[in-house]
Amino acid sequence: MMKMKSLILSLIFLFGANSYGQSLDINGYVRSYLGVLTNETNDYSINQNTLDIKLKRTDDNVSFFANPFLYQTPNQDVSLGLREAYMDVYFYNMDLRIGKQQIIWGKADGMFITDIVSPKDLGEFLLRDFDEIRTGITSLKANYYLGDNTLEMVWIPTFTPTIMPDETSIWSRIPEFPLPITINESQKDIPGRLENSEGFIKFSGMSSLLDYEIMAGKMWDDDPTLHITPIITVDNPTPTGLWLSPIHHQLTLVGGSFSSELGGVILRGEGAYYMGKQFSALNPDQLNLPTSLLEKDYAHYLIGTDFSIGTTRFSTQFIQRAILDYDETIIQDEFDNTMTFLANRTFLQETLTLQLFGYVGLNNEDALIRPSLTYDVADGFEILAGANIFIKNDESETTGLFGHYDDNDMVYVKVKYSF
Repeated sequence: MMKMKSLILSLIFLFGANSYGQSLDINGYVRSYLGVLTNETNDYSINQNTLDIKLKRTDDNVSFFANPFLYQTPNQDVSLGLREAYMDVYFYNMDLRIGKQQIIWGKADGMFITDIVSPKDLGEFLLRDFDEIRTGITSLKANYYLGDNTLEMVWIPTFTPTIMPDETSIWSRIPEFPLPITINESQKDIPGRLENSEGFIKFSGMSSLLDYEIMAGKMWDDDPTLHITPIITVDNPTPTGLWLSPIHHQLTLVGGSFSSELGGVILRGEGAYYMGKQFSALNPDQLNLPTSLLEKDYAHYLIGTDFSIGTTRFSTQFIQRAILDYDETIIQDEFDNTMTFLANRTFLQETLTLQLFGYVGLNNEDALIRPSLTYDVADGFEILAGANIFIKNDESETTGLFGHYDDNDMVYVKVKYSF
């Protein structure tokens, strides 16, 4: 706690030395979040208090922003972090942003197709608020303005991978193997050098009929590929175990997105073509174990629509990932299909919001359903109650992304005060 106080006081001192032409904005929130599993254990899935502060100081041509946060869980050490900390420098038709920042691209809701610049925090699967699920990345971003069009360039000097759940977490998903495994993470880290940096470029434009983005990038795959080696001896060629080495590989991608409104209905689309992805494949020469790797390109795309009926807002998306030049030994399906849906309605002069959001995995007939009810008690003070319901198809050969967590159904409540 003393570290947090020292950090906040230091930032306020740094940002708050007001002079002519400068101003300091401070806002944030305090939140208590309690979730309970609905299985026979009734364990707490989460019991967390959060303090999130945003500080911004503005001058004529320069602004500074910092977002320190604190997570406190009973009987555990306080988790202190800095989500963003950057400065903006403004020119006539260009601006630069330097430092740790979240970069959000694309038109998709709840999916990451071209929104791949900032790594993710999947420590709680996909259940975090989306302003928390993206982690800040130390980078240099330049925006060049051409009328209604913008050219955006991003350089990331050091690769930062997605944060995965701890092995002891209820959200951990370690693949099951028929043999004992040994994990070797010696090759997982990417050395910090110029040749290992990442770069992205995006051109976005808008008109009265269409908003669009075209992007490309050279990056490291956030999700490491498992290199699996059978453990054998000279005396016994039959594998007795498996050596697992998670390794990140470089990818090249091109993609884009668009949105257009016609008659009160918004049509959205987004797609990306990834080159150089490593896919695990079964090896018939080694007991049909997934010890082979095949390099394939794949496409990831969606089409979605947003519309309203009366005071109820609806949104739906169809998402597909297709592996090109598919080989039947690849573990993943050639086509992976998912749908999302959202219904949102307000009551009592917009103080009460009822929402239903869900993911549906079409391949395995599994789903994640997320109903919630939010009540604005007073200005800045809200109470949210909801549930996360995981559904699996017992007749499917595989559980699917959402069905895997069928035992993690929960109800939760969040009490939040924003200032």
